[in-house]
Amino acid sequence: MSATSDNGDDLDLPAAEDAASTGAAADSSDLDERLQALPRLLRYAMLVKEGAFHIEERLVAEISELCPSLPQTAHWATALSADAGLVLTALSTDAGLALAAELDKRAVSLDQPVLRSLSDCVRLLCLPLPCSAETFDDYCRVGKALVEAFRKACRDIDEELRCDLEGVTYGWAALPACRDLLSKHVGAAENATKLGRIMAEHRIAAAKATLRRQLKEEEERRKQQTAEISAASQQQEPSANLTPDHGLVVARLSPEEMKNVKLKDILGPLKSVINAPLPLVEVPPQQEARNALLFEFPYAIDVIDFALADLVGRTTIRLRPLLIVGEPGGGKSRFARRLGEVLGLHVWRTDASRSDGAVFGGTDRRWYSSEPCHPFLAIAQGKTANVLVLLDELEKAATRSDHGRLWDCLLGFLEPETSARYPDPALQTNLDLSQVSYIATANSLDPLPSPIRDRFRIVTFPKPTANHLDALLPAVIADLAKERGLDQSWMTPLDGVEREAVAKHWPGGSVRRLRRIVEAVLRERDIRASRN
Repeated sequence: MSATSDNGDDLDLPAAEDAASTGAAADSSDLDERLQALPRLLRYAMLVKEGAFHIEERLVAEISELCPSLPQTAHWATALSADAGLVLTALSTDAGLALAAELDKRAVSLDQPVLRSLSDCVRLLCLPLPCSAETFDDYCRVGKALVEAFRKACRDIDEELRCDLEGVTYGWAALPACRDLLSKHVGAAENATKLGRIMAEHRIAAAKATLRRQLKEEEERRKQQTAEISAASQQQEPSANLTPDHGLVVARLSPEEMKNVKLKDILGPLKSVINAPLPLVEVPPQQEARNALLFEFPYAIDVIDFALADLVGRTTIRLRPLLIVGEPGGGKSRFARRLGEVLGLHVWRTDASRSDGAVFGGTDRRWYSSEPCHPFLAIAQGKTANVLVLLDELEKAATRSDHGRLWDCLLGFLEPETSARYPDPALQTNLDLSQVSYIATANSLDPLPSPIRDRFRIVTFPKPTANHLDALLPAVIADLAKERGLDQSWMTPLDGVEREAVAKHWPGGSVRRLRRIVEAVLRERDIRASRN
C-alpha cells in the first residue's frame, strides 16, 4: 500500500492488514488495546486526547489504502508536513476540508459508507478555531457523528473509557458556544477534550458531595443504632434471684440483621436474648448444695465433692466439662440433672444417641428448618448465660459422619477459646458460650475417641449397695410423690414389713430397679387401703 505525492511518486508508507483498523499504516503495537474495538471516529478522538504521535499520518495511510492515488490526500499530507506539528495553518485546513469533501463524493458515487467515516475523521483533525460561519456545518456534522458513535459504543466499553469518550464527544458539541474558553494555539479536537473535562468537573464534584453526604448519614445512623442498643442493654433488668452485677451479651446482631426476612422465624423466641446482657447464676452456699445432693445420692459423696470443687473461689457458676461414667441404672443422668437444679441452673438435656453434629451445632441459614446451636437454645430458654447442657449416653452417639458426628461437633464447645467465639451457622454471628457448663454421662469409655476424653474431667459414678438402702428410701419416696403430684407428707415412710420386702428384692445396684420395687410396694399399700 502506498500514498501518492504531487509528482505521482509513491510515498513509502507501511501497508495495513485491515482497512478497518486505526491507521492502516500504523503498527498495531502503537495503539492502545482498549481503543481497537471502538468506531473509527471515536478512536481518532481518543488518540488526540491521549496525545498520540503521527495521528494525521495514520489517517493519511488509511485513506490511501482505500483510495489510492487520490490527489487531495497527497495535498493534505504535504500541507501537514509544512506545518511541522505547529498550529494548524489555513493551508492545511483548506487541504483537509477539500479532502473531506472529495471523500464524501466518492462515498456516494462508489457506495462506500466507510469513506464518509474517513471524511469525518479528517474534519476532526483539520478544523480550526475559532468556529466560523464557513466551518459551522462541519463542526455540527462531526459533533453529530461523535454522539451517534458514542451512543452505540458506550454499552460495550468499560467505565473509565466511557467517561473519557463522553467528555470528548460532548466537549466537541459545545465548541461553537464556548469560544471564550478555548485555546487558539491547538486544534479543535484538543479543545474538545479540554471542554469535556470542564463539563465533567461539576458532575464529579456533585458525585463526591453526594457520596460524602451518604457516608456521613450512614455514620450517624450507625452511631444512633449503637446508642439504641446500648440504651436497651442498660434497661434490661436481670431476674430478681440473679446478680445484676454479672451480665454477658451472648449474641450480637445488627439492626439490619434483626430485620432479615430469612431470620424472621428463627428470631421469634430469641429476641429477648440477642443484644442483651444476660445474668449469670451465682454460686449458692456450697454446703447447702452438698447436703441436698447427699440426701438423694448418699452413695456418691466422692462424685459430689469432685463436681462441687470446681466452684471453689467462684462467684458465678461454671463447671468444667464433666464426664460421669458408670454402669446402667446407677443414677448418673439423674445426678447430672439434679446437680444443675440444686445449683439453680437451667438444664438442657440432649439424648446423644438421637443427635448428630448438624443438629447440636446448629443448621445453616439457607435451610428452611435452620435453627441455632443447642447451647444457645438452652440460653434462650433459661434466660441466663450460664446454663447446664446435659449430654446423656454420650458413648451411643452415631459414628456416621453424613451430617457430622456429635463427638466432633462438641470439640468446639468444650474448649474455652473456641466456645467464646462460636460461629453459629443459623445466626451467622459469633456467640459467647464461654459460661455454659457441660456434663455428659456414659456407660463405658471404650467407644469415645481420645479428643473427647481429653476435654472432659472423667469421674466414675458408683453403684449403691444394700447398706445404702435406708439412706436412699426417703429420696426415692419423695421423688415418687413428686411424680404423682402429691405433697411428700401424704406418703408415709415404709413400715418394717414393707422395708423388709424391699430389702429382700433389692440387694444393691440399680437405683432404677429400687424405684420400681418401692413403687410396687406403695401400689400394694394403696390397694390394701382401698379394700379396708
